[in-house]
Amino acid sequence: MEPDVVEVSVASLGIDSSTQSPIVILKEKDGERYLPIWIGPSEASAIATELAGVKFSRPLTHDLMKTLVRALHGTLSQVVIGALKNNTYYAQVFVRNGDEDVVAIDARPSDSIALALRLNAPIFASEELLDHTAEDVGQTGEEGENEYDAEALKDYLRRMNPEDFGRFTM
Repeated sequence: MEPDVVEVSVASLGIDSSTQSPIVILKEKDGERYLPIWIGPSEASAIATELAGVKFSRPLTHDLMKTLVRALHGTLSQVVIGALKNNTYYAQVFVRNGDEDVVAIDARPSDSIALALRLNAPIFASEELLDHTAEDVGQTGEEGENEYDAEALKDYLRRMNPEDFGRFTM
């Protein structure tokens, strides 16, 4: 794991009311920073069904990915959402094979999150992305403490457009 990343978890999944686009909001596990990511409808469905524990009789794409990792005697060691370029987030999944070699694979954050949830792997986000969001939300606190005003965060998310933080378009 890189030193400039922190563990996050899925805080919420919903629809951006202004654009009707699905959005996943990640929250720092040991802190108060958030990272909103606009995602596609199928990826939102894949995340939502896993969070709800819904199982299907035939494997969906992310279930197939899970089966492939396991069939090849691999483990998903972590997912890292590490960059924002041209309004698009970038992530990597780190798969450890049976020989203990780790392979980093470029992936969309939404697919990475869906796979991490299925394989119980930790999800990390770069400090830079979390700091960028914290600055935009207006994080305040006494003596440098990191605290969020919940209403400021809600207002910030209402004002944002998907283009502000990246949106996956097909």
